[in-house]
Amino acid sequence: MALRSRPSAPTDKYMPEILAIYPGSFDPMTNGHLDLIERGCRLFDRLIVAVLTNLEKEPFFTVAERVEMLAAVTNKMENVSVDTFSGLLVDYARFKQAAVILRGVRAFSDYEYELQMALMNRKLEPKVETVFLMPQEEYSYLSSRMVREIFKLGGPVKGLVPPLVEERLHRKLFPQVS
Repeated sequence: MALRSRPSAPTDKYMPEILAIYPGSFDPMTNGHLDLIERGCRLFDRLIVAVLTNLEKEPFFTVAERVEMLAAVTNKMENVSVDTFSGLLVDYARFKQAAVILRGVRAFSDYEYELQMALMNRKLEPKVETVFLMPQEEYSYLSSRMVREIFKLGGPVKGLVPPLVEERLHRKLFPQVS
């Protein structure tokens, strides 16, 4: 995938590269996440997909499994890397010297929560901007929680998650069949 190109500046001043962080639990990664990653890597020079290590939640997939799947699905995107973090997102952004936090907004309810988080992040670290992207319409209803529930109840997840993730879901829930 080609990196975005910037118009040449009228002066000789250096334009720093823009590093964005797309944080989340990605448990599991959905096609909505992939849509935002693909679009984010066209908007920014570099994009880190950052998997939150949250010790209070019981995840379906381990952090290592989520990182491995994200890395496999994004491996052809040259300017995308996958990492993990815990604690405050703005601390992680500051450590990575990121200029942008990328967030997806599916509905008004998402926007309300994300707006509060963005304003708090701005209060904690004014140098980091939050950019909201809406997923493609076909993914506007999609969430990891929904995918997990549908899958655990025996419903189909084809088209909701990348094929690799669908395979890993089956392997995780039905290890003797795989």
